[in-house]
Amino acid sequence: MTTSTENLVVIEHRGEVAWLTINRPKKLNALSVEVIAELSAALTAAEADPTIKVVVLQGNDRAFSVGYDITQEVEMGVSTAEQWHTGLTNNIGLSMQVWRLKKPVIAAVSGWCLGGGCELAMACDLLVASDDAEFGEPEIRFGSGPVTLLMPFLLGQKATNELLYTGDVITAERAETLGMVNRVVAKADLNDAVDALALKISLTPLPILRYTKRAITRAYDAMGLTSAVESNLDIAAVLNSAYTPEREEFTNLVSTKGLGAALAWRDERYGETAN
Repeated sequence: MTTSTENLVVIEHRGEVAWLTINRPKKLNALSVEVIAELSAALTAAEADPTIKVVVLQGNDRAFSVGYDITQEVEMGVSTAEQWHTGLTNNIGLSMQVWRLKKPVIAAVSGWCLGGGCELAMACDLLVASDDAEFGEPEIRFGSGPVTLLMPFLLGQKATNELLYTGDVITAERAETLGMVNRVVAKADLNDAVDALALKISLTPLPILRYTKRAITRAYDAMGLTSAVESNLDIAAVLNSAYTPEREEFTNLVSTKGLGAALAWRDERYGETAN
């Protein structure tokens, strides 16, 4: 077993499995520009390493990831469609890198898995969740929307519509019922369950894994997944730059009172506590 620690990503090799841990616990593993860059580099290295057959992507006990770093977006002053298009292209790039990685990727999810974090987890080939995990894309509630539009292909129309129109957050059990999650295990058993699954997959020769994943990915491409993701990028850039009073209030609260206050205001409008 070999381990190396970076500032924002911890890389651990367990035999033929590379474990990549998003390491920003104080921000609930929010996906900043820096996290995205470091995680992308770690994925590239794992893909190129001939000793690695499987990649595991995880967060920590409290959160896999709560999504893209809203505070950073506000601080950077991202506002125009052109600026959003550039930023969202970077965000989509990470999810699609996982989707197209030439080796299987397993998401090990506990705690919050929201927004861009939910999209990143859905981009993985398999997803194992602890029983305290919660999933959703609540960003519609402050005037944003899904960036990597994977839900329609994984969950179907009705479930996707409900989750993306309401911004509701669902339990691991419901996520399993909808087909987002392969299996749900007790929180204490998550590491062992993913270890066992990764070990079983790693028994398959690497060339066979690569070509099998290529076949599956091409099947989804034939169904229009890549085209849908690319089309949604253009729409998402306009959506995020569109003016609404709610978006203005949310942004002002982030700037003046912090993200926590903004999220509380967001969800109070829906009669819920903030996520």
